[in-house]
This record gives sequence, C-alpha cells and structure tokens, in this order.
Amino acid sequence: MPLVAGVDCSTRSTKVEVRDADTGALVAHGRAAHPPTTPPRSEQDPAAWWSAFEQAWAVAGAPSVAAIAVGGQQHGMVVLDETGAVVRPAKLWNDTESAPDAAWLWHQLGGKEAWAEACGSVPLAAFTVTKLSWLHRSEPDSWARLHRVGLPHDWMTWRLTRRWTTDRGDASGTGYWSPAEGRYRLDLLAVVDAGLDWAGALPAVLGPLDVAGEWHGAVVAPGTGDNMAAALGLGLRGGDVALSLGTSGTVYAVSERPTADPSGAVAGFADATGRFLPLVCTLNATVVTDVVAALVGASPDEAATLALEAPPGSDGLVVLPYFDGERTPDRPSATGVLAGLRSSTTRATLLRAAHEGVVCGLLDGLDALAAHAPVDGRLFLVGGGARSAAYRQLVADLSGRPVVVPDADELVAAGACVQAAAVAHQRQPADVAAAWGLATGTVVEPGPGAVAAADVRAAYAARRDAEA
Repeated sequence: MPLVAGVDCSTRSTKVEVRDADTGALVAHGRAAHPPTTPPRSEQDPAAWWSAFEQAWAVAGAPSVAAIAVGGQQHGMVVLDETGAVVRPAKLWNDTESAPDAAWLWHQLGGKEAWAEACGSVPLAAFTVTKLSWLHRSEPDSWARLHRVGLPHDWMTWRLTRRWTTDRGDASGTGYWSPAEGRYRLDLLAVVDAGLDWAGALPAVLGPLDVAGEWHGAVVAPGTGDNMAAALGLGLRGGDVALSLGTSGTVYAVSERPTADPSGAVAGFADATGRFLPLVCTLNATVVTDVVAALVGASPDEAATLALEAPPGSDGLVVLPYFDGERTPDRPSATGVLAGLRSSTTRATLLRAAHEGVVCGLLDGLDALAAHAPVDGRLFLVGGGARSAAYRQLVADLSGRPVVVPDADELVAAGACVQAAAVAHQRQPADVAAAWGLATGTVVEPGPGAVAAADVRAAYAARRDAEA
C-alpha cells in the first residue's frame, strides 16, 4: 500500500504521521520536542526543528513514502544569507518584540484600514512584516546579510527539497501577500526597506496541487500553515468552524470570498485549497490552564475534573488569560488578571475560572468571525485542549452549540498527510479528507451549565473592558 507522511512543525515539537494514502489509516507516528521558548522574546534555531524532525521520523520507523508535506507554525521569520545559512534564530509567531513596529507600519501606510485593504489583515506583532521591521531597526548587521526570508514551513520544505517555496495559505500570514490579489505586495515590504531586492528574497508561491520537489524518492507537496493544514484534515465546508486549543487559541472558518477586517481582530488569510480562511488568534490558551494547574498542584486530568466540579461562573472568579501579552485583543504588554478572589475560593473554582477565561476569549473571536463569514455549520474542537473533558464541556456550554471532537488527535499532521496524498494522486484535498473520514468524532452537547452562559460571558466581558 502506498504511504504518505505529514509533518507538524509547531512551537513546542515536531510530530510526524504516516498514513495509508488510499484509506487514511494511521500506520505510524513520532514526536520530538523543540527547545522551550516564552514571549516576549520567543526564538528558536531552525536547526532544532530539523533535528526534531529526524528524531520523530526515526520513531515513526523512517518509512518509505510516496509523498510528504509539512504544516508549520504560522508567521514567524526565518532569514538566510546568500550561502543558505540561517542568519539568526528564527523569531516565532508569539514573539512580541515587534509590537512597536506594528504600530509604526500602520502609520506609514495611513492606518489599519489601508493594511486590511492591501493584504487582508492588519499586521500585529505575530506577522512576518513586523518582525522584518524589527530586524531592520534592531540588528543592522543581520539585516545586511539578508538574502532570503521565509516562514518555518518554508524552511523545513527547503531542507527537504533545496527549493525556496511556500503556499498561499502560509504566505497570507506574512502581511505582504494579498489573498484577494493572489500575489506578493512588494510595496508593503518597501515600507520596511525600499532598497532591498524583495522579489529575489521571497519564496515562490505554489498552487494547492503543485510539487515542491523530491526527498528520498518521495514527492514533496507545497506544505502550508498549521491552521490551514488542520482545515485540510477536517475537510471544512462553508459554515463550519474550527476552534483550536493549543499553546495559542484559534477560531477559523472557510469562506468563498476574501475578507478584510480593519479592526485587526479577524485576519483575512487564504487556505490551502484556493479558498479563504478568516481567522482569529489568541496568544494564550492551554498554557493558561497548564500554569494554573501547576500552581495548585493538579495533574491535567485532575485539573479538568476539578474544573467541572465547580459551579458555572466560578463563584464570581474571573481570569483574564493574558499571561504572555495578547494578540486578540491587541494588548502585547498585558498580563493575566485574577479578579473576584474570596476566602471561599478553592482549587476547583480557580481552575474553572481559568478554563472559562480561555473559552470566553475564543468565543469573543467567534463573535468577531461571524461578521465576516458564515459560522452556522458544524463546530469542531481541535488541538491538545480538545482532549480535556473540561474544555469540551465548557466550549459546548458557553457557545450553546454541539461540539464535534474529531477522533484524529493530530489534525495538523493529518492535514499535511491529506495534502501529500492529494498531490501524489492529483485529487482535491476535500475529496481525500472525505474518503478518509477524519472529521468524524465525539459529539458533546451543551449541558446544564449552558443556562449560565450569558452571565459567565458578561462577567468576562466586563473585566476585559475594565482592563482595556
């Protein structure tokens, strides 16, 4: 049977899945950690990603595959010199040092609306264009060596193929590629440095079924950003929504038309199929509940159990989960807030408040998304947080909607497998995903806690606005 491989190069680790190209059956998997990193300066040496890939590939059995694709953490900045050497550690999406550059860039173009019109998104600290501005003003010696610039998935694909390529999905998160026009906006990069040969520095944007190159006899697919890869794995249809709980949180939906939100809350990305993927991202998600669980001495399973034992609304306790600054809302210098402490506060109420804060923040994102794309279809919960019974139930309760938790654990790696199979067979990714049935899973219905959803979200909103 032909096999395909999907790689998920995320912030914390690299995961590899190997699947049957015809049925989608999982054949093998591997995982290896990346060096830990924490905002405001969040950087990693790309060599660590390749080392983790080699380790994960070995754990998966180093199989012979027909095709392979890489899904990588979005945004970020990888800079190479003319020999192909990495100039400096890669800045990751959650590095917030370029927040001042974002504000500077808005001003140079005439405001947020001008950026949204130009590239579909208002660049925040996560976006590559702001990190390039940071490099230009902060490290002139590094800037002088810049010959190529790309994203984490671009670099991983380059290590496989030695060709400098990307795809429309990941390119749309740079702040200088327009989903509406389907092209790089070199004029936006000229705001950073008008004298650089940007056309020669940028990776070629491949189509959804194009071949990026070859690696040990395997076809290398274009790859894409992590959220776009997860959308491939789910086979998202119009109106469907994915809510992803990982280190960060994202809410996204498929749209047939490009979007542009001048407020910056909704990023107007492209997807990996030729459509569009409006998305809201929060910087803090499961990291918040991990930290709170560690503070109260609870294991992950115990934390979920305790959170569900506490009453809805956590006896008035509210957690604003801005532990490492925040992207949505745009508060890069914010810190977390714990409000409503009483002598009666327990471990359970604190844990529930942390979970409620994360979910409320993401549902604020869903509300913003609804103004730009249909969101009345299926609601999927994906990412590491989807394994938590507390997150599953609270998303259903606070949204008031049934939640589908897919059986596939690693949707980014699975979606990369879908893309690899689609390129190998020259079939549409949606057809591959449908044949594989990756979107099937457990349905969680709203429970008794749903009756208090409006009060919980109102209390969160009041605290959020008070801290603005």
